[in-house]
Amino acid sequence: MIDNISWLAIYPEILLLVMTCVIALVDLGVNSTRRTGTYVLTMLTLAVVAVLQGMYASSGNTFYGFGNMVVSDAMGNWLKCFATVAMMVTLIYGRPYAADRGMLRGGELFTLGLFSLLGMFIMISGNNFLVIYLGLELLTLSSYALVALRRDHTTATEAAMKYFVLGAMASGFLLYGLSMLYGATGSLDIGNVFKAVNSGQIHHQVLVFGVVFIVAGLGFKLGAVPFHMWVPDVYQGAPTVVTLMIGGAPKLAAFAILMRLLVDGLLPLAIDWQQMLAVLAIGSLLVGNLAAIAQTNLKRMLAYSTISQMGFVLLGLLSGVVNGNVDASTIEGAYSASMFYVITYVLTTLAAFGVILLLARDGFESEEISDMAGLNQRSPLYAAVLAVCLFSMAGIPPLVGFYAKLAVLQALMASGQGLYIGLAVFAVVMSLIGAFYYLRIVKVMYFDAPLTVTQVSASLEVRVVLTINGALVLGLGILPGGLMTLCTDAIVRSLAT
Repeated sequence: MIDNISWLAIYPEILLLVMTCVIALVDLGVNSTRRTGTYVLTMLTLAVVAVLQGMYASSGNTFYGFGNMVVSDAMGNWLKCFATVAMMVTLIYGRPYAADRGMLRGGELFTLGLFSLLGMFIMISGNNFLVIYLGLELLTLSSYALVALRRDHTTATEAAMKYFVLGAMASGFLLYGLSMLYGATGSLDIGNVFKAVNSGQIHHQVLVFGVVFIVAGLGFKLGAVPFHMWVPDVYQGAPTVVTLMIGGAPKLAAFAILMRLLVDGLLPLAIDWQQMLAVLAIGSLLVGNLAAIAQTNLKRMLAYSTISQMGFVLLGLLSGVVNGNVDASTIEGAYSASMFYVITYVLTTLAAFGVILLLARDGFESEEISDMAGLNQRSPLYAAVLAVCLFSMAGIPPLVGFYAKLAVLQALMASGQGLYIGLAVFAVVMSLIGAFYYLRIVKVMYFDAPLTVTQVSASLEVRVVLTINGALVLGLGILPGGLMTLCTDAIVRSLAT
């Protein structure tokens, strides 16, 4: 018998699933070329779900449902709330772009977007290996279909094939690693796995073997080196609105399953998986920043930028446990820094791609760096928003990207370990190198002659949301305390259970 607590834990997921099915049916009767009815219903659904998740998160309560298979806690609920808002913003930015390219002949963009969000919710709430894997597959299958949504576009179809093949391989890695842990511990429940591993009675080599495959699978989902091969091709080949769907909200879900699997389930093996994350972080920072310098396509450059940014997220995660010693303050500082980083990264990415979507027009993608030439003369507001985002990604104060990087570096330095301090120095050097390709775009926007005199036009809702988005990147950099406190409190409550 399923108790009330179980249903309470998944009310937002039930609402999202039911409304996604309703929207798919309602869309059959929508004749508007811009799918106005479908769009409005989707926005209302996302708004209600976001408010519901925010209420859950603000309460600070943690409860388990369906035999401990799902968990509703502050960390998960905040991540789901932010993921829902990110999906709303993505659809607001992307709807005009999709309409101009014939992607709104049906309502698939909205329904697949909602199904991918449902997959993220299940991943974030998962307290069981199978639940996490089912959520991951729902997200990835929806993403494959979204990338291939422009069936008549060769580049998009090619990107979808690459994404599918490499994604299937990564899912296999993850599933194999989970099966190894199940074989070793005899349980799929993350809490029971933690107890079994912590008992010290299981052969260490078997556990490490499983962890290697799990980290490989998670590395692919994050786009970390050497599992980054899909990121540049998919970011460049996918329709820009879909690129934002893949590069935005799913990063929050990827962080959540890193926390669920590695921290909640495998913390006693931290000394092993931290070494693996260190290798991924070093590779991501090195390859991401150096490869981005050579790019002329803005979306491809932002793909390599994403790889380097994920390196910072991993640096925060690997600095929580020092020499196998679990210290509450160190863990909370490190994991809250990573959570803060991934949230602010998604915020900045939304605004950056929002400008790219805004500049695109019918028959013209506006995704080359040269297309940004003279943007300040055509639209000072949009040039300023993009400049703020680029400066933030580069880690220049007083923007939020600077504080996010500083928080991760402080977590590394707080460990007092020579290796971690060396990683912090390496990360700073890589950030200095990365500043070049960000500042190059700012130079093109402000100092190069414009290639076209076409004025940039957008609907009122896009202008308002983009302006707020850019202002938050600046405002959270000046006053980051509120969001950092929220992240710390969420991590503390999550680890306490």
